[in-house]
Amino acid sequence: MTERAKFASHEEYIASASSDVRAVLLKIQALVEKALPEAQRCIGYGMPAYRDGKIFFYFAGFRKHLGVYPPLKADAALIAELAPYRNEKGNLAFKYKEPIPYELIGRVAVALHKEYTRKR
Repeated sequence: MTERAKFASHEEYIASASSDVRAVLLKIQALVEKALPEAQRCIGYGMPAYRDGKIFFYFAGFRKHLGVYPPLKADAALIAELAPYRNEKGNLAFKYKEPIPYELIGRVAVALHKEYTRKR
């Protein structure tokens, strides 16, 4: 995957990833769509994203980790649970060499949806 590539769809983005990263991205896509069937696929900042009025969840496959954005701000208990994965800006990085906590990422997507749709 090139750093500045432009993608028109989730499918294009995911197809550009290595096979091991592609499998992770497809699982994230499926869990978000199962948890939030009203969310619509889109591309934001060159990454696969989901919107419901506005974009509330982005995910990206990097060489060594899966990134999830934007930072969660409203759920203190979930934020505390995410501490091992948060960087200084609050964005999440899940290293591929460790098991990906899909259930936790699904809860993040639901919490971000709640946080961002509440602002409408």
